[in-house]
Amino acid sequence: MAPQPPKLKVVADNRKARFSYAIGETLEAGIMLSGTEVKSLRGGKGLIAESYAAEQDGAIYLINAYIPEYLQANRFNHEPKRPRKLLLKKRQIGRLIVATQREGMTIVPLKIYFNEDGRAKVEIALAKGKNEADKRETSKKRDWDREKSRIMRDKG
Repeated sequence: MAPQPPKLKVVADNRKARFSYAIGETLEAGIMLSGTEVKSLRGGKGLIAESYAAEQDGAIYLINAYIPEYLQANRFNHEPKRPRKLLLKKRQIGRLIVATQREGMTIVPLKIYFNEDGRAKVEIALAKGKNEADKRETSKKRDWDREKSRIMRDKG
């Protein structure tokens, strides 16, 4: 029997990123969160649709990710859109910085999830922006694949 893939509880998914960017290499990174942010994420709330990662002071930060305030925390709450540090190895950070500076790529978060150990992780990818023609081509290919599967299902 084949080993089961690990169970992940996906909290936030950036579906728009796969349409707007040509996704290259993906990495899993830890994310530094406060207690109220973790509780809010465990409740299934969080948005990363308009967020990105950037280098500041030799570290990679997740910028513009929205994690709403935890209602039961009253005055001990966090700021919803604060920059959050991503936990990566020094070699990974260096490779990401070089790719963004030299090759003009962007670091895009794809999803935030809890792994099997209960730790919050973010899947980031090195991506290159698509132009309008590439986006139309992706849309055409997706529609054709859908139509092809319908035809095959109806005939077989």
